[in-house]
Amino acid sequence: MFLSGLDVIALLVSFVVWTGYTLVARLPRFNRYSLAYTTEQLRFKWMRRMCETEVRVADASLMGNLMRSVAFFASASILVLTGLVALIGSGERAFEVFQTLPFHDRTDNLGQFETKAVLLVTVFIYAFFQITWSLRQFNYTCIMIGAAPRVADSDHEKDVFARNAARLGAMAADSFNLGLRSYYFALAMLSWFISSWLFMAASILVVYVTFRREFRSKSLVCLRHELEHDL
Repeated sequence: MFLSGLDVIALLVSFVVWTGYTLVARLPRFNRYSLAYTTEQLRFKWMRRMCETEVRVADASLMGNLMRSVAFFASASILVLTGLVALIGSGERAFEVFQTLPFHDRTDNLGQFETKAVLLVTVFIYAFFQITWSLRQFNYTCIMIGAAPRVADSDHEKDVFARNAARLGAMAADSFNLGLRSYYFALAMLSWFISSWLFMAASILVVYVTFRREFRSKSLVCLRHELEHDL
């Protein structure tokens, strides 16, 4: 058995709180109070206003800034995965170094250490796929901006475009959020090498921090005020 009973419980707790929060946050009764929903509405406002101007250099610049942030995390994911694969490849030598560190779980054996490292790699692989998919969707949004209606086109055509462009941008942001959330839980998983109990506590803390930022943050208040002011 590569993982102890307590390790399995800690892993299940982390998985349940991670997926549970993601599913609950997507429910319509909760989602409409979230940052994701609010920013989607502001994206519609942005795309609709863009249709009223012929010069769209500023819009292209804003999209470029968004894509650079996503690209940074995509590159970081590759670097982290490279380091973790090298760690696993070191095998016994890496475990010997790990045993010299303070505050780690003394009950771990080589099999448990390698299993935890492999699971950590899995989380970052998931993060990489989500973040790169986000980058692709932002690319598609740029293509839509290039094909946006002209100022002289009908309001109906502009509304349809703004709605679709805002939705595509929101899906790109959602993929990025899923990838970024994987980083948070990967950091919590690092505490697993110290203690399974600490891993469970860290996972719950990550959910709390994520909830606060998504539904109770000052940033959300500012964005909602801006949205409500325009209505």
